[in-house]
Amino acid sequence: MTMTSGADRARRRWSALLWGLLGVVVLALLWEGYKAVGPPGGVVLFDTSILPKTDDRSMPHLVDMLSRAIEPVNTAAGSPPVWVAVIGAALTSLGVAAVGWAIGSVVGFLIALLMQRLQVAERAVLPWLILSQTVPLIALAPVIVAWGGKIQIGAFSWDRWMSVAVIASYLAFFPVAVGALRGLQSPDTIHVELMRTYNAGWFRTLLKLRLPASVPYLLPALRLGAASAIVGTVVAEVSTGYKGGIGRMIIEFAQSGTSDPAKAYAPIAGAVVLGLVSAGIVALIGLTLKRFNRQEAAS
Repeated sequence: MTMTSGADRARRRWSALLWGLLGVVVLALLWEGYKAVGPPGGVVLFDTSILPKTDDRSMPHLVDMLSRAIEPVNTAAGSPPVWVAVIGAALTSLGVAAVGWAIGSVVGFLIALLMQRLQVAERAVLPWLILSQTVPLIALAPVIVAWGGKIQIGAFSWDRWMSVAVIASYLAFFPVAVGALRGLQSPDTIHVELMRTYNAGWFRTLLKLRLPASVPYLLPALRLGAASAIVGTVVAEVSTGYKGGIGRMIIEFAQSGTSDPAKAYAPIAGAVVLGLVSAGIVALIGLTLKRFNRQEAAS
């Protein structure tokens, strides 16, 4: 039975990998196919562009993007290849996003605990959580940078990357809070009543029943929170002017798009890979909780 279930999980992993690779191939074929048959000036309807241009400046060939990625960033002596620069910027953004994800996950889980413990808190807080996600980051970023710049405690001073991490945590906490709340409320009433017959208090019920039951809901929420943290980091780097990350690199490379269009797509691809890596890291964390993840084990 164990060998069969292990083989099934291995087949599912290989199937997911193959489908992922197939998706990449399909996207590449769509890109090159549209470039081959699409009009150079794009498709315009009622003075509105509905399909992109297909000239080499607006839509380079994939092979041109790949060949540009292995060339130096610029003509300066010692300039690293584009792919090396993208990896360095992606690692910088990953570190900042990890801090934001950790903060957002802790805050979101604590809020979920509060809402699960007190029904009045759920009714009062949940609408505000939903409302908080309607605030545009481009308006929030300058406020956080301005407030953070005023923080000075002894030798500690607020750095700009901290503002980026706060913005990333702002996006990450919401899915964690909602997913954790659903998970904490998932145990059946009969199981909760059984814990009461054992004279188990709220904290013991939380440890023995609610936390294990929340894992199938919490892991997808953590993955979504990680992806949201990456998005928040990339956007915040642009909004706050933080240099060294993948978001700022996208802007810098895009400024040379007219003379070097293939170069601008390398950091965009790096941001996509960064999101996949963050989701993969959370999936590895979830392996330590596999025995509690009943839904994924049964699927």
